[in-house]
Amino acid sequence: MSNLRLRATTALALAGTAAFALAFAAGPIASAQDAKPATDSFSEAQKKSIEEVVRTYLIANPQVVAEALQALDKKETEARAAAHEKFIVENKAAIFAAPTDFVFGNPKGDVTVVEFFDYNCGWCKKAVTELVELPKKDSNVRIILKELPVYGGETSVNAAKAAMASIPQGKYLEFHVALMQQKPVTNDNLYKIAQKVGLDVERLKKDMAAPAIEAALKQNIAVARTLGIEGTPGFVADTKVYPGYIPQDQLLLALTDVRKAGCKIC
Repeated sequence: MSNLRLRATTALALAGTAAFALAFAAGPIASAQDAKPATDSFSEAQKKSIEEVVRTYLIANPQVVAEALQALDKKETEARAAAHEKFIVENKAAIFAAPTDFVFGNPKGDVTVVEFFDYNCGWCKKAVTELVELPKKDSNVRIILKELPVYGGETSVNAAKAAMASIPQGKYLEFHVALMQQKPVTNDNLYKIAQKVGLDVERLKKDMAAPAIEAALKQNIAVARTLGIEGTPGFVADTKVYPGYIPQDQLLLALTDVRKAGCKIC
């Protein structure tokens, strides 16, 4: 919800409160049988009075709008976090144990970090070195790389499929880093990069067509959207969602927070 809409909503709520107060002051409320639409309940003079009350109140107490917005934002944030946690717990296999995802770091780590990314995402390219080196800073973290091709159209989709298809050849991480270092990844250079890192390109192309890979991409997109990850990168640590780029130091703090709070999934 935009700030403008929030302010309008708050003002309307205040107006409603003022109108209700004035209605009480004016006399008893009519029975349901005699009730009229709210807009017909007041005379023009009363409506103008209500508007003046609201205007005067907001001018005298502008902090009320900010307080209402903060309270609304907090409530929406808490509700969103609860919904995300419920979804993650109910779909933990799809998020933390999909067979088409690449896993590195400590396979038995006490906290798992999932990154959703696109090979043609500039912020993902910025994050790659920090994420790959994260296990050097935290030896107890397990990292899952989850393809989410949302930027480069067919090119990003092909790169994602190629990356997942490289897992059986044992070259995923090298291929992943090489693709992230390429600006941009295209259909022309995708297989050249694959060949350069030592992949069997013909086998790669064949494995890319596997139905399981297509299904995995659809699942990744559905999961990301439900978690509010519309772009990349996006991270999940236990049941917490972090949309957008996170510097390594902040990611380390997120892991610390998960450990302090106690893992629900990990």
